[in-house]
Amino acid sequence: MQNVKFHDLGTVDYKEAWDYQEKLFDEVTKRKLNGDGKLHYLLFCEHPHVYTLGKSGENANLLIPEEMLKRINASFYHINRGGDITYHGPGQIVAYPIFNLEAFGLTLKSYIHLLEQVVIDCLQEYGIVADRLEGATGVWLDPGVKGRERKICAIGVRASRYVTMHGLAFNVNTNLDYFRYINPCGFIDKGVTSMQVELNRQLDMEEVKAKLLNHFAHRFHFACNRVGTV
Repeated sequence: MQNVKFHDLGTVDYKEAWDYQEKLFDEVTKRKLNGDGKLHYLLFCEHPHVYTLGKSGENANLLIPEEMLKRINASFYHINRGGDITYHGPGQIVAYPIFNLEAFGLTLKSYIHLLEQVVIDCLQEYGIVADRLEGATGVWLDPGVKGRERKICAIGVRASRYVTMHGLAFNVNTNLDYFRYINPCGFIDKGVTSMQVELNRQLDMEEVKAKLLNHFAHRFHFACNRVGTV
C-alpha cells in the first residue's frame, strides 16, 4: 500500500496551484530517479473562474474574444496537460494527483480509468448513475444516448517518467453558464451538468470532498497522510 500526502488547498488562483503542482512534480520525479518511488501527493482545490487549454486544444474552442474574459471575471491559460479546453470555477472540486504510477503498478491508460471510477463511485453514493463514453475521457451521464450525453467530470493529465500532474474537474455546485463560452473539451454536440442540477439541490462541498477522498484511497489502495483538511 502506498502513502499519499493529501492537501486541501481551498480556493486558490489557478497559476498559483499550477506552480505548486510543478514544484511537487519535480520533487516526486527527483526522488524517484534517486531510487525512492514512494512519494505521492494528492491536492484538492477550487479555482476562481478560469479556462485552460491543453496542448492538443484548439483556440477556436474559446468562443469569446480574450478581452471579454475580464467582463466575466475569468482568466485563460495555455497549459501542458493533454486534452482541449475546459472550465474551472467555484463549486467545482479540482483534484491534482502527483503520483508515481510505477509504484501503483499502473499504466497511463489504467490510471485515467481509475480516476473516472473514483468519480463514478462517488456519484453512486448520491444515486447518480454515471459511466464512461467511448472515445472520450471523463465521466458522463446517459453516455451513448444521443442528445442526452452530458459530462459531469472532465479529466486532463500530464505524465513524464510515469509521474502525473493535472487531473480532474468534478462539477458539484458549478455555475454551468460559464460553459456557454467554450466548446467543452472540444465537443459541440454534448452537454455538461453538475450534481446540483441532477439532484436539484445544493451539495455540501466538504461532504463531497470527504467522500471523493475516500474513493480515491479505496481505488488506488493508499493510506492518506493529511497535510491539510477536508
